[in-house]
Amino acid sequence: MTVYDATPCILGEGPLWHPERQDLFWFDIVNRRLHTASRTWDFAEMVSAAGWISRDELLIASETRLFRFHLETGATEKVADLEADVPGNRSNDGRADPQGGFWIGTMAKDEALGKGAIYRYHKGSLRKIVGGITVPNAICFAPDGTTAYFTDTTTQKILKVGLQPDGWPKGPPAVYLDFAEQGRFPDGAVTDAAGNIWVAFWGAACVEGYTPEGRSVARFDFPAPQTTCPAFGGPDFTRLFCTSAARDLTDGNPAHGQTFAVQTKIKGRAEPRVLL
Repeated sequence: MTVYDATPCILGEGPLWHPERQDLFWFDIVNRRLHTASRTWDFAEMVSAAGWISRDELLIASETRLFRFHLETGATEKVADLEADVPGNRSNDGRADPQGGFWIGTMAKDEALGKGAIYRYHKGSLRKIVGGITVPNAICFAPDGTTAYFTDTTTQKILKVGLQPDGWPKGPPAVYLDFAEQGRFPDGAVTDAAGNIWVAFWGAACVEGYTPEGRSVARFDFPAPQTTCPAFGGPDFTRLFCTSAARDLTDGNPAHGQTFAVQTKIKGRAEPRVLL
């Protein structure tokens, strides 16, 4: 395990390895920033998750919208409103699906119960997938695009739902993993090339992997307790990155909020391109 970037984030989230730029992007939601190891961008409102459109453009989720962001010029263009009429809410976890859609969760800034939702944007259409969410997380997908995973962290359960060929859900979600008896809270997650899901646990200082059948396969520990979200990257996608948060922690541990990396024998995969 190494410290990939020592910048302390109040709420580090949304790590994205850009396959064309060969670079890791991540957010500090509270500080309204997008980071790489060599550059930082500041925004006027909270930003939390992104997908890549091209080498130089990202689709970014903010408090009120989805927007295109040009990494070289800083130009922005609104793609869709995202609960712009709900001023107490913001975006949280999000990820592109294999069909080119982008899933994004929303939540109340004060984490009020059931005030959030999960949406999917695909080729000009933004639709609500599920409502009544408190803290949306763990949005990720089977590599073949047949299954989506997500959680409301407060429930301590990760759900799964089947997907139609165009990526829209079919049928109701079902419980995939239940961590209530263990007292653990799943945060962000990502899948590898084999379809295993890798979950960061808030308050447990780790990322743990599970097969599609739910069997634990490996665990990676980190020096920051509030691990938030993993991502695979590097030239062959065998490097596991993990963001963390320093929110409400006052014990002086310098690792709080840092971004970490560990070399693994696991084969990750490139995040899909978002199709607008």
